[in-house]
Amino acid sequence: MDSQAVASQRSVRDEPTAGTLKPNALGVLGILFLVLSAQAPLTGIAGAVPISVGIGNGPGTAGAYVLVGVVTLLFSVGFVTMGRHVVDAGAFYTYIGTGLGRTTGAGSAGVALFAYCAIQAAMYGLYGSIVSGLVDAHTGLNLPWWVWSLATMAVVQILGATGIDMGAKLLAVFVLAEFSILLAFSVVTLFKGGGPQGLGFTETFAPSAVTQGAPGVAVMFAVASMFGFEATAIYGEEAREPKKTVPRATYLAVVVVVGFFALTSWMLVAAYGPSKAVAAAGKALASGDSTAFVFAPIAAQFGGWVNDVLPVLLATSLFAGLLTFHNSANRYLFSLGRDGLLPRRLCTLNSRHAPWAAGCVQTLVAVALVVPFALAGKDPVLTLFSWFSGVAVLAMMLLYLLTSVSVVVFFRRERLEVRLWNTLIAPILATIAVAGAVWLILANFTTLIGGDSDTALWLALSVPLVMALSIVTARLSRRGASTADG
Repeated sequence: MDSQAVASQRSVRDEPTAGTLKPNALGVLGILFLVLSAQAPLTGIAGAVPISVGIGNGPGTAGAYVLVGVVTLLFSVGFVTMGRHVVDAGAFYTYIGTGLGRTTGAGSAGVALFAYCAIQAAMYGLYGSIVSGLVDAHTGLNLPWWVWSLATMAVVQILGATGIDMGAKLLAVFVLAEFSILLAFSVVTLFKGGGPQGLGFTETFAPSAVTQGAPGVAVMFAVASMFGFEATAIYGEEAREPKKTVPRATYLAVVVVVGFFALTSWMLVAAYGPSKAVAAAGKALASGDSTAFVFAPIAAQFGGWVNDVLPVLLATSLFAGLLTFHNSANRYLFSLGRDGLLPRRLCTLNSRHAPWAAGCVQTLVAVALVVPFALAGKDPVLTLFSWFSGVAVLAMMLLYLLTSVSVVVFFRRERLEVRLWNTLIAPILATIAVAGAVWLILANFTTLIGGDSDTALWLALSVPLVMALSIVTARLSRRGASTADG
């Protein structure tokens, strides 16, 4: 896309009928909390670490987080640099379209929506299962998991319509609560010198430790832990001084998330001892309650009350993530409607400048993804959560790859930046690193989703199929618009 086309695209966004999101609503910390809530810290630790340790690369799980963190920082260099010149709620879609053309951008928009909706649907499966168990244990009311999932969709829709600043304040409370208890455990364990075998630094971070076993499993969950950091750009239109706020929030989010997950997973392994952690994780997985691997050492550190509090915080952690991905997806729909790739009605804003119509559509998509699993009587964790989590990670990795390539193409063509590291070297290194991560994930994809090879194949193929379908739809839409104009 040339500079004239970019300017034309921006002029469409500036039309009064398109509507604008609420400006100056978020600062660095507000955006940071939105990003951290997408990571759902306790969900990432309690849900992913037992699997990574048990069937992934064992004690090297924390090292995998660091490795993925380095790759994400490399990616962020070009991502942030592009964001200085293109501010739009479409983020990935806009960046890719600006560099690689509207057709590729439209395809990536479909993939981005697919990724956000898939990860949200996955989280609804886990959320419904956890809340159903909690309510049954404390009140004796035994309702199916999907009842709680559907009820929460309505709550998320209402909160999403209240405006992004209100959502950020609510999410801040949830994020601080779960971060505090996990960070307190990690710091105490660290200063105590670890567990029965010490800190086990070499067994955790040595290259041989990171690459042992099935590293693709650990890499996928590490990538999933970073899911949502790109929201720093999605909220650029609603940020105060976006050219300063978005870069600061992006780098801060990556460093905080990687540091948190690496430290916490390291201390969990240390609490058991590197030589015993794999067996402990395997026992928890076999019992059907993988969270026991995480909750047990924290309870041993702080007392039995933890076993009552952490399950509740796990539910609120998931709720925070659900609300964040709802906000991210509806801003994509809003941006696509504003750019004419989807019906303009999606640009409808309410009195709080929230994308109300797009939010309704996003909620309907969530219902459409979750209800079939409920009707089929499928296990919400083993199917809905596992399958859609794997698909969402693959979709997001494709977006990382295309964005890095787009950064290189855009700045070679436009010459708006002279910094080679930001516009060429880091994006090329990120492209190579992301491609390697995709290969690792695909090599272990059947294990990751907990299904058979046929299911894994269809799930993996769904990502390029969605992109192809989105490209065809965009071309037909533009052809129809040209015919109407003629």
